[in-house]
Amino acid sequence: MGRESTMQPNYTILAYVTMKKGRILTSSCLTLLAESKNTAKQMTVDIAKALKADVVQLTNGDYMIIRI
Repeated sequence: MGRESTMQPNYTILAYVTMKKGRILTSSCLTLLAESKNTAKQMTVDIAKALKADVVQLTNGDYMIIRI
């Protein structure tokens, strides 16, 4: 079942890492453009460690750094 529209998410998106400039939208989180897949992965790991957060890799190859 899907999440009810009245429910608040129990996580916060801290950062979004992508390799496609068209996916960068204005948001309240840090959004980074990576040059390659390896760069995106390494940036994501480094930022997540610094912020003590979790990483989610999306099916499109982008990464979200979230805190629960």
